[in-house]
Amino acid sequence: MNRRRRLLGPNVSTFYEEPVHLVKGEGVWVWDADGRKYLDCYNNVPHVGHCHPHVVEAICRQAGTLNTHTRYLHETILDYIERLSATFGDPFSTMIMTCTGSEANDIALRMGEAVTGKRGVIATDHTYHGNTSAVAQLSRTNPPKTGDGSHIRHVPAPDSYRPLGGEAGAAHARAFAAAVEAAIQELEASGHGFSSLIICPFFANEGFPTLMEGFLAETEAVVRKAGGVIIADEVQPGFGRIGTHMWGHQKIGLTPDVITLGKPMANGHPVAGVVTTPDIMAAFRTSFRYFNTFGGNPVCAAAALATLEVVQDEGLMENARVVGDYAREGLTALAECHDVIGDIRGSGLFFGAELVLDRATKEPATAYATTIANAMRDRGVLLNVLGIHYNTLKIRPPLPFTKENANLLLDALDDALTTVPVAT
Repeated sequence: MNRRRRLLGPNVSTFYEEPVHLVKGEGVWVWDADGRKYLDCYNNVPHVGHCHPHVVEAICRQAGTLNTHTRYLHETILDYIERLSATFGDPFSTMIMTCTGSEANDIALRMGEAVTGKRGVIATDHTYHGNTSAVAQLSRTNPPKTGDGSHIRHVPAPDSYRPLGGEAGAAHARAFAAAVEAAIQELEASGHGFSSLIICPFFANEGFPTLMEGFLAETEAVVRKAGGVIIADEVQPGFGRIGTHMWGHQKIGLTPDVITLGKPMANGHPVAGVVTTPDIMAAFRTSFRYFNTFGGNPVCAAAALATLEVVQDEGLMENARVVGDYAREGLTALAECHDVIGDIRGSGLFFGAELVLDRATKEPATAYATTIANAMRDRGVLLNVLGIHYNTLKIRPPLPFTKENANLLLDALDDALTTVPVAT
């Protein structure tokens, strides 16, 4: 840790009170420097499992053949975009490949500006879309100390456990749409104008609330009426993780204009991208000169294609649905024994439980949730917390996760909740 501080600088974050020094990964398991084995219930980057042999072989084969940028022609990027765009359907048939989700969201914002000629952006007040200067302005949880964010408006994050207006369902949806409409009016009056609404359609950082299909229908109508662009950040819910659908916007019933991808796209290799329509791509390419030296290079394209092949060929989306349903049923059973579990939510292999000090008042058990995350680490299970109050256990394992793995998770959680007292 001293060496990290000296070489990486201060305030470089680590997980857990006692950081984990990982040296090996395989499937849903990782090992630390002392040889201890951990069940990985947190990392969505190794989407198809740590060190999946098909992805490793594809990377090694291409790295041993050729790696260059896309100003030279190579076919793998084209093969990948064709296979990927088929999971979206028309009119999403064009793509820019980047290295990070931050870059992808930065491009998406510029696409909105190219289409509308305006600059104002709306995001939720508990979101995160990356760390370039442009997208960092969108975050209120990690706000930048510099830069002009006067063109950004934030709306309250959806919370199905404590819904806007006090009512769930349609009333909650209307309240969210009304907040977006008010933000649009503010932006238009400010002189910035309204360009884009950017959201994670699963509202992952917001605590992945349980929202009905069509929750965003009124919001979409408000944005369309104002001539704005809808950006769906699929970095966390995408590639089949939510089990029922390949993409979060498909599950909630949203039709975006621009879709951004990242973290799990190449199973740990740095690959991300922006998917959109031919018209929007043409507007962007006409308005901005854009080139990315490493984005879409032959090795990255091979890694991304191999990862998508594994997701589809090994039926991992269906596995996410089946095992995720099983795990949430297990959490429901635990809630009958542990009053601290206030709400259970999620879809596929992105699920968790919100911990509260009192079920009647729904007072967040923020400190206790962090304590439990550390207790789970001590029991050989890696997970973490997030949400509006940072009291929701975030469980997001690689997609080969099995019912047997879920049982290990549930047993460890039962033991931690039983053993670790709730502070009063």
